Amino acid sequence: MDSDYKICWTDEAIKNLESILDYLKSRWTQREIDNFRKRLGKQIKLIENNPNLFPRSDYNRRLRKAVLSKHTTIFYEVSGQMIYLVYLFNNQQSVERIK
Repeated sequence: MDSDYKICWTDEAIKNLESILDYLKSRWTQREIDNFRKRLGKQIKLIENNPNLFPRSDYNRRLRKAVLSKHTTIFYEVSGQMIYLVYLFNNQQSVERIK
């Protein structure tokens, strides 16, 4: 199913992903890393196909949050036909950082 929406990664989200992958490479097997990437891809596809599926963030109402795992949450913003991936958030951090 093709979506009318386009995904756009912000610089911050790219940095977050790189940081997460660096951490995973030091702790996990390649198979677990590949599974994480697949899960991330599926979650982003869900967001792309139905951007209003996930709830608004309590901390910043312009953002929506999609929990990827107990460790990671994707925060994104919908603007017109664009979906901006704003943060891939490590849930162990303080959520006050999301503004």
